[in-house]
Amino acid sequence: MLRYLTNTPSSTYFAFNSQLSLHFPKSPHLQSSTQHRTSLRKLFGVCSRMDRLGVSAVTEVAANLDDFTEEEFVSQSKVYKEFTNMSTIDKAWTFKSLSGRVSQTMFSITQPNLVANKRKKFMLSSVISEEANGGLNVEWAPFPIDVTGASVMVPSPSGSKLLVVRNPENDSPTLFEIWGPFQLEKEIRVPQSKHGSVYVDGWFEGISWSADESAIAYVAEEPSVPKPSFSDTAGYKKDVGSNSTDKDFSSWKGQGDWEEDWGEAYSGKRQPALFVIHINSGDVCAVQGIGRSLSVGQVVWAPTTKGSHEYLVFVGWPSDTRKFGMKYCYNRPCAIYAVMAPSFGSEKRDIAINDDVTVINLTQGTSSAFLPRFTPDGKLLVFLSAKTCVDTGAHSATHSLHKIEWDTDREPSPAKIVDVVPVVMCPEDGGFPGIYCFDFLSKPWLSDGSTMIFSSVWRSTEVILSVNVLSGKVTRITPNNSNHSWSLLALDGNNILAVCSSLVDVPQIKYGSITKEDSKDAIWRWLDVSSPTSESHEKVKSLLSSLQFDILTIPVKNDSENPKKGAGNPIEAIYVSSKSKHEDCDPLIVILHGGPHGVSSSCFSKTSGFLASIGYSLLIVNYRGSIGFGEEALQSILGKIGSQDVNDVLAAVDHAIDMGLANPSKIMVLGGSHGGFLTTHLIGQAPDKFVAAAARNPVCNLALMVSTSDIPDWCFVETFGTRGLSIYTEAPSPELLSSFHEQSPISHISKVKTPTLFLLGAKDLRVPVTNGLQYARALKQNGVAVKVIVFPEDIHPINRPQSDFESFVNIGVWFKKYCK
Repeated sequence: MLRYLTNTPSSTYFAFNSQLSLHFPKSPHLQSSTQHRTSLRKLFGVCSRMDRLGVSAVTEVAANLDDFTEEEFVSQSKVYKEFTNMSTIDKAWTFKSLSGRVSQTMFSITQPNLVANKRKKFMLSSVISEEANGGLNVEWAPFPIDVTGASVMVPSPSGSKLLVVRNPENDSPTLFEIWGPFQLEKEIRVPQSKHGSVYVDGWFEGISWSADESAIAYVAEEPSVPKPSFSDTAGYKKDVGSNSTDKDFSSWKGQGDWEEDWGEAYSGKRQPALFVIHINSGDVCAVQGIGRSLSVGQVVWAPTTKGSHEYLVFVGWPSDTRKFGMKYCYNRPCAIYAVMAPSFGSEKRDIAINDDVTVINLTQGTSSAFLPRFTPDGKLLVFLSAKTCVDTGAHSATHSLHKIEWDTDREPSPAKIVDVVPVVMCPEDGGFPGIYCFDFLSKPWLSDGSTMIFSSVWRSTEVILSVNVLSGKVTRITPNNSNHSWSLLALDGNNILAVCSSLVDVPQIKYGSITKEDSKDAIWRWLDVSSPTSESHEKVKSLLSSLQFDILTIPVKNDSENPKKGAGNPIEAIYVSSKSKHEDCDPLIVILHGGPHGVSSSCFSKTSGFLASIGYSLLIVNYRGSIGFGEEALQSILGKIGSQDVNDVLAAVDHAIDMGLANPSKIMVLGGSHGGFLTTHLIGQAPDKFVAAAARNPVCNLALMVSTSDIPDWCFVETFGTRGLSIYTEAPSPELLSSFHEQSPISHISKVKTPTLFLLGAKDLRVPVTNGLQYARALKQNGVAVKVIVFPEDIHPINRPQSDFESFVNIGVWFKKYCK
């Protein structure tokens, strides 16, 4: 799927025109020694440091900027710094106090550090109690605790212990820390000879405590394969192992066989494998019986079965053939497996399992099964499926929820899969559009043991749903009358901690509780949780206070090629504007998400908030193909990229103009990934519509991308529809390449005249940098104003703190330049 995943070296500017020509010393191969000029990073760093010192003006700027551009860089960098400095709540955990009436909560929070070009991670604790009058009493720790360097933190089931994993740098060991209430109780160092880094990516990631809290199962990189050694005297040299301390300066290590990884965001990472660590002994054991034909992830410890054996349940992806990109790609076949857990004896601590132990595929009836969770009574295993993705080739689609029985009186075996919530093809009258969930809590259950709570996408908003896995009943438990977006943080019995936000409202922690429960529906009450994070966001809240937003419903143009009802349903666009009324409309930025099977929701966005705060209105379009609108609408785009999605965006723009929300002479367009594909298509197919454009890692030439991307299958399916699955080849014919070219933005390049800014990650595996560079060079050759910024160490998202900062300040300045 082509969408952004949300940081260290310098960016490199290619001087394709005289708009801005900056080169940085860290990229000498891209500059001459006479071309050293002041970098914008220096400017931004000066802004940050001077503000902390109370200095109000910035005097150090790029020497070749005109006065207008210079002023915009200074003013906009100050505004975006306010948004960038905001902290973000990532996770939360609740722990019952001894009295049972109070919730102790830990929040995991991150904050970008622009100067260090890293993200600071810290923990903040609170105590939340319900008062007799129905209100909340919240007490916060006086200061957060810095936990930067901790790769992941996982509390034990009882809440009495906390696992902290610190992944290694270079050849150092992985560090497992077991913390008790008052001190560090155990520290275990696992050398590289056992395994590499623990996976904490949110997809392969899986860390699970055993029920008795004596062992932890987790996913980590398998040990590295020994590489050949060579000598200038003997030629080939027998490998002496990575632990050898002998220094032989006449020999060197070779590269060995190349091994394919899982693409974007996994470059250089070795095969994910399953391990168990015994806490008391410190022993680590690789789980036997799985083999290298499966890449594993999302492990959970199963309820104890009859007899002495314990089992681990995990997700496995076949990895014995071509590995396509995994990040955001739910169309990769996978199943849920069970395998016997290693046992640790008192005399012989690491008891190996017999060689004949094999894994058991529990979900043989479906091509996709992931995110396994056991009900509290251990009788059901519930999981999500993306079977529609596997069957059609769409990289994301509507999920379904299923269950199988788990019998603790016998050994695990394949079981009948029962549907809990099926795929919704066409939602009726704005009703439930289906499940679009990408993560579960480790314990997602209310106290009844059968009601599951999770976040999902509902058209252009994010909501929290409850699903009774016995009856299949789905309920939206966040307010139906709100256009805000909600994200689940943690459960505390029958109470919920969540975050609520909008494009004009900073995130607010909410506490949900059931006020009435009868045979039909539970009624939820949501209270604000005052927090230090809200107080620290006052400057941003002030910037947003003059803004408003609405979700527009836009009819699609008559499309006779789509017989399915869902494909003809209206699309939506989120419109952000100033509250104040004036004669002329503010300049409008059309913002386009990637995927195409992604979505732009109404939740708070630092980048959108920044652009709206400096004087732009925003039209954020969810064209057909977006998730959250039912499966028929999503599937309608397959084979029609570059036409149906382009027409949907143009219909949204025309709708805004007709409503008096946009001045047709002041419209710009911004998109990344597939949104960049749309951006470059629009300036070619509607050359007079947009006064400026900005594209982040855009797909510009499918014929080039299909041979260089980590997801070449995406090119086939989105270009040819589901037929692309059967005609896929690693060596496309001239006829196929011609079709790819015809459906690409580059086929319209002769018509483009819109000044365009390109922001490219040099290490992007999804849309390699050559795609954007080829298109930009062709525009320059045609005399179109172009500016290109390449970030040498960035991948597809371009989300390292300095890269993100530089990108969006440049976007704001670029648009101001062409829309004064």
